[in-house]
Order: sequence, then C-alpha cells, then structure tokens
Amino acid sequence: MNAIDMLVQDHVRVKDILTQLSESSDRALKKRTELLAKLEMELTIHTELEEQILYPAFKSVGGKEQAIMYYEAKEEHRTVDSLVLPDLKVTDPGTPEFAGRVKVVKELLEHHIEEEEEEMFPQCEELLGKEKLEEIGAQMEALKAQLKKSLMADKKVA
Repeated sequence: MNAIDMLVQDHVRVKDILTQLSESSDRALKKRTELLAKLEMELTIHTELEEQILYPAFKSVGGKEQAIMYYEAKEEHRTVDSLVLPDLKVTDPGTPEFAGRVKVVKELLEHHIEEEEEEMFPQCEELLGKEKLEEIGAQMEALKAQLKKSLMADKKVA
C-alpha cells in the first residue's frame, strides 16, 4: 500500500475517534475511557510510522522548506504525545475539564492532519514518487503490525 494512503486512512480513524470522544457525555465514562485508549494506540502507532519511516525519507530528499516542515510536524507530535495526551489520561472522564481537554486535543490533531494532507503529503508524492511511496508503505505496514502486537501484549501484562 502507498504510504500516504495508509496515513490518510489512519487520519480518518483518528478523526472518527475524536468526534466520538467530543460528542460523548460526562456520564459515558466507560465509552470515554475506551475511546481514549483507542486514540492513544492509534496515535502511538501512527507517530512511530511517520517519525521512523516517512519523515526521514521526506527530509532526506527535500531542502530547507521540507526540513522546517519535518521539525514542525515532529514538534506537533511531541506536544500531543508528551503534554496534551498525558494530561487527558489523568483527567476524570466525567468532568467538564475532560471535555475541554478533548476539544484541545481534537483541534491540535485536526490542524496537524490538515497540514500533512495539504502540504507535506503532496510534496512527499512529488519528491519521493509512487514507487518509493509503495516501498515505504510496505515498511510501514510491517512496523505497524509489529507495534500493534507489542502494544497489545503490553496491555495484557498491565
């Protein structure tokens, strides 16, 4: 599968989870907890695929503009992974604070997704080409399977 197609499918799943989370009520504690766990798994895998495989390939064939885009995207990942998501995970899902934090996560991720899909991904297609994106997609599929297996095993242990 083409790397870009795979990542866009991930974006659709993440946006769906975010919509369900933001539309859930303060009383839907179990649903919110499950959706948050699902969101965390999707983001963890997606971030690894981009940062280990796609982003370095993109940066290596680009110039200064692509390097800036690369670092901005990594910083957006760091903001969500290190700051916003950990805060959300320790927030009581039955509170207005949880709903507020979900809204912020949703806005950050939607902004990030939009930039990738409208700016970075078209440049990836142009700079890397169809054949290279197929090759990268295959690497990403293998890593995704490995990460899913590992994360599921960690969940069973916990």
